[in-house]
Amino acid sequence: MFNPSRDQVRNFFIDAWRKHRAREVLTPLETIAADIVQSHSEYHKVVEDPESVERDFTPDDGQVNPFLHLSLHLAIEEQLSIDQPPGLRAAFDAACARHGERHAALHDVLECLGETMFNAQRNNAAPDGMAYIACVRRRAGLS
Repeated sequence: MFNPSRDQVRNFFIDAWRKHRAREVLTPLETIAADIVQSHSEYHKVVEDPESVERDFTPDDGQVNPFLHLSLHLAIEEQLSIDQPPGLRAAFDAACARHGERHAALHDVLECLGETMFNAQRNNAAPDGMAYIACVRRRAGLS
């Protein structure tokens, strides 16, 4: 999935969650996705509804796009697995120590990733990996 469409991403999460609940065999990436969905019970109804593929989730509705949130989690898991950008894993470990649990630390990283992507889009530039790591370090109380 190098450049999936919105619907492909949504269907990926829906199918991974369906397979998980049916105790079917999952690919390694589907296992990670299902674990992410598992930790977000507030999104279970959305992911269990195939019609949600077509739904628009806008800030005007006062809600977070659940598929965007889950996708950012998936991206972060991939980044942590390869420590990319370099230093992310150490900053994340510090955030885990600060929070005392992994999920809250992931949400710190998620906020920083969202900010980094927003700035890259706003400035029509590549994401700034150093600023991303600095943000995670700040949230972890390191700088």
